Amino acid sequence: MILTEANRHDITLLLPLVEVIPPIAGKPGCVQGDRGYDSQPHRDILHARGLRTALAKRRTEHGSGLGATRWVVERSIAWLHQFRRLRVRYERLPEIHEAFLVLGCALICWRIAGDSFC
Repeated sequence: MILTEANRHDITLLLPLVEVIPPIAGKPGCVQGDRGYDSQPHRDILHARGLRTALAKRRTEHGSGLGATRWVVERSIAWLHQFRRLRVRYERLPEIHEAFLVLGCALICWRIAGDSFC
């Protein structure tokens, strides 16, 4: 999770986000994205790093097949929006909003981990 100012295009943060995600040992990584991430130079950089890409192409019919796994992202964002302080940004300082965002992510992970131990 990377917090940015409003109205910033997603593709500008693709590479910085991929850099901070640790690799999973023994498993090839795969970057998935919607049409907003359709960029051949970014695909080339990701492939050079040994990552596969599943990025939807612009100007193609819907049905890229990403919906089968993309729902995890959409569901997680919906879970974050259940926290009132994250649904509407009231904080003026980005550090405070980022702290609430990290806390929300931690609570979601804790809830998921608690379900798997029961």
